[in-house]
Amino acid sequence: MNRKIVSFVSCWLAVLLLPLPGAHADEFRTPSISAMRVEWRAVLDQLRQEIATRPAIATSFTFAGQRRVPATDPRAMPALVQLNAVTSPLFPGIAQSPIPVLLPFDPASYLDARQGGTADGLPVARYQADFRAADAFHAGASGYDAVFSLDPGTGDGMPPRTFAKPVEVQISGSILVYDLADRLGGKGEPVKTLAAQFPDLRRFIREGYVRYAFTRFGIPYVVSIQCLDSAPRPKRLACREAYPVAERFLKALRVAGGQPSRPRSDTASDISERPITQSADFTYRPSGDIIAGSGGRRQQGGHADFVVYSQIRFPLAKAPAFAHSQSFPKRGRVDEYPWQDNFCEARSFEVGQCASGFGHQGQDIRPGACPADGKDGCDPRQQAVVAVRDSIVIRSAQQQAVTLQVNTRTEHVRFRYMHMNPSVMDADGLLNGRRLSEGEKIGVVSNYLDHPNGTSRHLHFDVQVFTRDGWLWVNPYTTLVSAYERLIRGRGREIGPEPGPAAAVAHALPDDVVRRIDTQEGGGN
Repeated sequence: MNRKIVSFVSCWLAVLLLPLPGAHADEFRTPSISAMRVEWRAVLDQLRQEIATRPAIATSFTFAGQRRVPATDPRAMPALVQLNAVTSPLFPGIAQSPIPVLLPFDPASYLDARQGGTADGLPVARYQADFRAADAFHAGASGYDAVFSLDPGTGDGMPPRTFAKPVEVQISGSILVYDLADRLGGKGEPVKTLAAQFPDLRRFIREGYVRYAFTRFGIPYVVSIQCLDSAPRPKRLACREAYPVAERFLKALRVAGGQPSRPRSDTASDISERPITQSADFTYRPSGDIIAGSGGRRQQGGHADFVVYSQIRFPLAKAPAFAHSQSFPKRGRVDEYPWQDNFCEARSFEVGQCASGFGHQGQDIRPGACPADGKDGCDPRQQAVVAVRDSIVIRSAQQQAVTLQVNTRTEHVRFRYMHMNPSVMDADGLLNGRRLSEGEKIGVVSNYLDHPNGTSRHLHFDVQVFTRDGWLWVNPYTTLVSAYERLIRGRGREIGPEPGPAAAVAHALPDDVVRRIDTQEGGGN
């Protein structure tokens, strides 16, 4: 190879490997989070308009607040206090939301019927555009999340569909928005039939969901339905069949509650704390260093992400534990250090953070083998999985995954666990709305994937954060390294990256450099 090209390549690689200014190569970062400002006067204006459609109950609401009280004092907005009192029996804790709670629920019609003595005799779906009672509702200090379902054949004017199960619709709104370097962010198309109600609404399919993102009262909201961009099937919801369900949901949205809180400040990324004492044996390869050749669509590299998205407890009860690929295993590597990232490993799942657009969504983790002497009573089939934070469960019966959500003044983040047996989770009550404490046992490491023994015995763990595009998967690897260091009370040592083929190096270079190298080397053969 020409010496000038070798020199240029060496310089380019040196630039790629430089740490951030003022940071060491092995330092981790906290996430950057933007805080929104709520336009509460606009909320009251909309609520007044919605209540006015039912004159019989309009006089029951007080919109003139007391003067000389802080905006966060409930007396400043008595109409919201009254509304929360009405809706809290149906949506417990709704007043905890620091943003306006938009739901497919018509408080004015509900109050009118209750005043007339007919509300108790009708199902709540009557006031929810035929969506049945909420499968999940959780309001916290950062916003709220809810799940509603529309049964097959319900809903006046709905087109017939092939999908034979209820369609689940999720809605989330948040005062906190995670700032990601997102090459796909902000895209989408308008929906003409909803343009008057939602001027900035955009529809797009991303990471296995059709999503409708919009801003109202200064706050981002996202309505989403899990679907496939394919032909309709009885057991798989096609996105084209999801569109009318989502749009019915959006048209029915009304202000259902919420209460002002103290303003928030943006949170800048900073250096994440780590143990000072060095671990005697824990080693790990850097984030983004996946097994050579394991990336999706011929992409050799992973997604390097050195952000610790939350200070979590490690999801397995005991050390040692080993983060390695379960689909591209290497002999002798399953139960050994160093750890290795597999977030962007080849899968059919859409992952916007991966260069190929597809990936694994999370990280595979295996517990260590039971000691040979057997003195600690270790059972290889009963190695405990625990809650990583104080959290709320999001999971319907029979679902294979369980999601734990954290919603505090400083965080709005989700953690998903997979491969535990769903029948066991159902029996243990690991279902929507259950509150968990950090470190609480929620199951054991298992091998369930569509059926028992469907995969190797391991835990799949992933992380999602709220953005203007809704909940997006981010690389959990650094978050797990940080959590493991706290578990073992020792700082790991980064080694590597693992040597890869020449193609992996070429992938990191500008296209014009690759073409020049190929010319010198006879076309890269």
